[in-house]
Amino acid sequence: MAPPLVSVPMKKNKKPSLVLTLSAAGLLIGVGSVAYWFLAQRQISSSDLLVGANIIPGDALFAVSLTTDPQQWQKLRQFGTKETQAELDKNLVQLRDRFLTNNGYDFQKDIAPWVGDDVTIAILAPVTGNKPAPKPVTTNEDAASDQQSMVMVLPVKNPEIAKSILAQPKTLKQGKWIDRTYQGVAIKQSEGQTGQNFSAALLNGRFLVITDSPKATERAIDAYNNKTSLATTGGFAENFPKIANYQPFGQFYVNVPTAAKIAAASPNRPLPAQVLAQLQNNQGLAGTMTLESEGIRFKGVSWLNPNSQRVLVVENKAGKMQSRIPAETLMMLTGSNLQRLWRDYVLTSQGNPLSPIAPEQIKGGIKSLTDLDLDKDLLSWMKGEFLLSVIPATPKEGSPNDFRAGLLFMVQTSDAYGGQSLRKSAEASISKLDEVMKNQYQFQVQPGKVAGQSVVNWVSPYGTLTATHGWLDGDVAFLVVGAPITDKIVPKPNYTLAGTLPFQQTVPTEPNPTNGQFFLDVERTVKNFPLPTLIPNQQTLLDATRSIGMTSAVSDNRSNRYDIFIELKKVTNATTLPSPEGSKSNSVR
Repeated sequence: MAPPLVSVPMKKNKKPSLVLTLSAAGLLIGVGSVAYWFLAQRQISSSDLLVGANIIPGDALFAVSLTTDPQQWQKLRQFGTKETQAELDKNLVQLRDRFLTNNGYDFQKDIAPWVGDDVTIAILAPVTGNKPAPKPVTTNEDAASDQQSMVMVLPVKNPEIAKSILAQPKTLKQGKWIDRTYQGVAIKQSEGQTGQNFSAALLNGRFLVITDSPKATERAIDAYNNKTSLATTGGFAENFPKIANYQPFGQFYVNVPTAAKIAAASPNRPLPAQVLAQLQNNQGLAGTMTLESEGIRFKGVSWLNPNSQRVLVVENKAGKMQSRIPAETLMMLTGSNLQRLWRDYVLTSQGNPLSPIAPEQIKGGIKSLTDLDLDKDLLSWMKGEFLLSVIPATPKEGSPNDFRAGLLFMVQTSDAYGGQSLRKSAEASISKLDEVMKNQYQFQVQPGKVAGQSVVNWVSPYGTLTATHGWLDGDVAFLVVGAPITDKIVPKPNYTLAGTLPFQQTVPTEPNPTNGQFFLDVERTVKNFPLPTLIPNQQTLLDATRSIGMTSAVSDNRSNRYDIFIELKKVTNATTLPSPEGSKSNSVR
């Protein structure tokens, strides 16, 4: 169910503009983690693609498109808490002051009259291989800035105003503007500034291209003229339209193999050759972010390299397990086929230092603890839909309160294709596990009844009920660990998670059929359970979030699609963004 994307570290770049650009990208992708529903396939048009996709070079590492509509930005600022609003404002002010205010420009006065509905920012990969001879205008600083360059594409809706802005730019505080021509395109660029120089060109009267490197401007012009842009990259034009949406707040694209190559060359954490080869099978990850009345929706797609040997199995058979668990469930994760999920994880994670846990460690740990082989004894019969959930306990008078919640695992023991029952194989493995708990760990393995249904309890040497396993509807095996919450699933609850308003409002109904779903009641979970800190400002983000839902599916044998919805709290009496004068003391210089 997880997207086939491995996070890879990029080389550090000390240029302030790049840092701020990446923080803007983080604003788009990081409102939450990373997932999404898809529009039906339809004829591809340029409006379905990322703005500037026909200009951004095809080997771009990353591209993000953001709306220029002030009303949408104000709507974004209404979500969250006062703390998240302050953090958002800080980043927006830094971006505005760096690119506009500090250069003498005001967005509403100088940019809004001519710019289109969206602007795109892209990060280009370093140039490799044989480089052309340096041109007369090239300076030493060009080589440094071209290591990881930035390109901004601004669609032009009023060419006359844009031309006048470009012809008579604001006077620089330091350095001067010079004019040059490349491939018949007039370029205006700064020279002699401390830190970095900017370059701008108007392409075909329709797009203003701004870069932080003269070489990057030339690469963008070449990509546009020679049709070697992002729009022609394998799989991009076929898959990006799947996430098209009306008036999105933003869109993004990640070039997985190019990012992997840069990571492989990193002296700090180089990727092994076999891992690099695996990542070359993946081509791209893209998403669209839309603001809705109660939160933010992400529609996403990931796809394989059109020439890769690896293909995906279209197996969208999940969607029933959420009707087996109670309404008070805090977290739920489902999938179509646990055996296949494991095989995909092994394929992309084996030997990968960036994987959270090495497959070999998981297999070795299970073998050491239970003497069972993960593949032969367990996953061989786990080919149907599965579920993992956290269910809070209900305190009972006279019962120990050692656990506040129970961890529930369910799996349908039937072949995902032919429907053949694998219960006998499952029973043999579970029987082995009972013997291990009894003989190796001195647990009491006791038969019991819950609502008249047979179960098996594992009771620790200290007399605390720690686990229960049994069967539902003949072929669904379950295991409960922690709090004794078996009576919440046996018999089948009348009021299920699938029937609750939070679940229905948060978990997307598309794509359908699905190969997996995720639900987390953030508000209740944070209130009742301490969570480990995984990311900076985690508590601030959690305090702003009510719930998170995700639905995924295998679109075809080379692409996955996702829909994620994040329900957010709202700021009362949201203020407007601080003016340049009011934020001058906080501006980045």
